[in-house]
Amino acid sequence: MSLAGKTYTGLKLEVDGHTAIVTLNNPPAHTWTRDSLSALRDLVRDLDAQRDVYALVIVGDGEKFFSAGADLKQFADGDKALAREAARRFGEAFETLSAFRGVSIAAINGYAMGGGLECALACDLRIAEEHAQMALPEASVGLLPCAGGTQNLARLVGEGWAKRMVLLGERVDAATAQRIGLVEEVVPKGEGRAKAIAWAKQVEKQSPTSVAASKRLIQSTRSQTHVASLVAEREAFVDLFDSQDQREGVAAFLEKRAPVWKNA
Repeated sequence: MSLAGKTYTGLKLEVDGHTAIVTLNNPPAHTWTRDSLSALRDLVRDLDAQRDVYALVIVGDGEKFFSAGADLKQFADGDKALAREAARRFGEAFETLSAFRGVSIAAINGYAMGGGLECALACDLRIAEEHAQMALPEASVGLLPCAGGTQNLARLVGEGWAKRMVLLGERVDAATAQRIGLVEEVVPKGEGRAKAIAWAKQVEKQSPTSVAASKRLIQSTRSQTHVASLVAEREAFVDLFDSQDQREGVAAFLEKRAPVWKNA
C-alpha cells in the first residue's frame, strides 16, 4: 500500500529512506485527542505494512513540547463512558506503537507529561533534549496513568523511581532521566530529532527481519519465563534461515560488501 495522500489527525508524517518521521502536531502542547490516538494506531499499522520502512522517529513540533498528554477538558464532567473510551484509545494507540515491527525512537524535545511520556515509554528507545522535563502527574488531578505508564515506567527505571514519579508526582529533568534509565541519551536543545534519525540510519544497517524477531524476543521477557524465552530464541534463530535476509547477510559478509536487505 502507499501512504501518499493519507492524512492522520494531529500527526505529520514524512518518510526519509527507510525511516518514518512522525511529528506530533496539535498546538500548543500537542495534547492527545481520541482522534489523534486513533490516527497514531492507524499510522503505525500502515507503516507495518510498508516493508521498506525499518524505523520510526516520533518528535513534537517546535521546541517546547513533546506532548503534554491528554486534554483534561474531556474529563471535566466525570463521564465514565467517555473515560473508558479514552482509556481504550490510549491503550490501542500505544500498544500498537510498542508492537511496531521496526525500531521506534522518541525524540523528547521538551515537556513530556502524562500521556506524552507514555507515548515515549511505548517506544523502543528515547532521546531527551537537555531542557526536557518528564512526569506522570495524573494522581495530582485525581487520575492515574492508564496508557502503560505504571507498567512500562517500572520496567525501565525500577519500582522505586516509578513510585517517586507516579505516587509523589515527581518531575525529572533530562540528566536525571538518563541516570535512572528513563532515556538512553541526552543531547543539546534542538538536536533530538537529528540524533533520532542518526540512530534510525544505524537500524538500516541491520537486517529488518532479524531486528523484528529480536525485538519480539526482548519484549517477551516482560511476560514469558526465562526458560520459555530461551527456547523461543533458539527457534527464532532457526526460522531466520527461511528468510532472504539471512542468505543475503551471510553472502554479503563473505563477499566483503554491504548487504541489500529485502525485509523478507
